[in-house]
Amino acid sequence: MAKKEFKYKGYTLDDLMAMSMDDLVKIMPSDIRGSLSKGFTESQKKLMKTIRKRRKALGKGQNIKPIRTHCRDMPIIPEMVGLDFMIYNGKEFIKVNIQPEMLGHYLGEFTYNRAIVKHRSPGVGATRSSLFVPIR
Repeated sequence: MAKKEFKYKGYTLDDLMAMSMDDLVKIMPSDIRGSLSKGFTESQKKLMKTIRKRRKALGKGQNIKPIRTHCRDMPIIPEMVGLDFMIYNGKEFIKVNIQPEMLGHYLGEFTYNRAIVKHRSPGVGATRSSLFVPIR
């Protein structure tokens, strides 16, 4: 069975790559449209410069390492598809491979930044009753 070709709102990935940023903004969801219409922040501009450099190295067939970034508010655009990112979640960098289905989302949506809290018994001195908990 043949693999279904990816389309984003009727456009193939090659069509999206060939689009100008103005045309791309028109088909993105409203929150990303608003973000991109204001322009990139300084950290986003720096990230885009790195993305273009890595994309060029990937075209030459060089082995490239993942892009490390703290910029969780960067919208995923077609230039990023196929690249690996190490996205900071507040404690560590999480590796994420950008797939075409991620278009129209933010980088931060793919890394959890809140740990699951698992409560245990109270520690020594936490409550009056814990004075009598034997230390093991």
